[in-house]
Amino acid sequence: MSDHARGHLAMLVFSTFVAGSFVLGSMAANHIAPTALNAVRFAAASILLGVIAGSTSGLKAWHARAPWRYVVLGGMFSLYFVMMFEGLKTADPVSASAVFTLTPAMSALFAWPLLRQGTSRGTAAALVVGGAGALWVIFKGDLGALVRLEVGRGEFIYFWGCVAHALYIPMVRILNRGEPALSFTFFTLLGSCAVLLVWGWGDIAATDWMALPPIVWITIGYTAIFATGATSFLLQYASLRLRAANVMAYTYLTPSWVILWGIALGAPLPGLWALGGIALTILALVLLFRLSSSAERQRQEPTAPAKGSSPAR
Repeated sequence: MSDHARGHLAMLVFSTFVAGSFVLGSMAANHIAPTALNAVRFAAASILLGVIAGSTSGLKAWHARAPWRYVVLGGMFSLYFVMMFEGLKTADPVSASAVFTLTPAMSALFAWPLLRQGTSRGTAAALVVGGAGALWVIFKGDLGALVRLEVGRGEFIYFWGCVAHALYIPMVRILNRGEPALSFTFFTLLGSCAVLLVWGWGDIAATDWMALPPIVWITIGYTAIFATGATSFLLQYASLRLRAANVMAYTYLTPSWVILWGIALGAPLPGLWALGGIALTILALVLLFRLSSSAERQRQEPTAPAKGSSPAR
């Protein structure tokens, strides 16, 4: 399997893990402050990933070069998750996951000035289709609400977290200096821990940890292992192998995974208004995948010899 294919596989797994955090997060968000929850989950994820990286000699490649990079990346990562859990206090999980699907377009916008990565017409068209599907779900198929910009408070809060997430993707390439994905992820998580300890110390101290309901601990455990440690590694792994817009294209699967997660956990099916938007987001993924596959085949095809030239001997 090529590195390109591994990048796509990583993002497919990423989208399933992310979807679970929307469903569980909506069940736990009103029981604990977002900064406190995320501080614990990032600390747990850092310990887990540190043990794995240390046992595989993954930390030996880091030589304390510009540690500020991890604070910058960790700050963006922390902002995303805090805004996510704050938004899930009032936002429906399917609607919030639709907001998340706006990140590919925003990531492509950030990648142009930061990485000089242009976007082809086909990719731009696919991003527009995906964005239309996201807006359909966010505004529940009501064009009048779209015109009036009647967006829910939770969705609005979470949108700003998604802006930070979209910026994070190209910043990984800019700030990575050859470190392997595992060690780079570990120190990024440490940066997130540092940011959250400063930002949320008051909430951490005020939380009655022994009185929290089981769903909070289940959410912390899931998000620490799967939605933090695993997804941050998968995201950085894919970001070093795929274009920024294609990395985030897999977020278009998130609303569909959220619905399946919800069904598995006993949640009711969303209204018919969601189906049209979800269909558009899946169509956007298919279009981006075909464009990516076509580009990969063109790179692998040998260049035809110029007319009149003889083949090399």
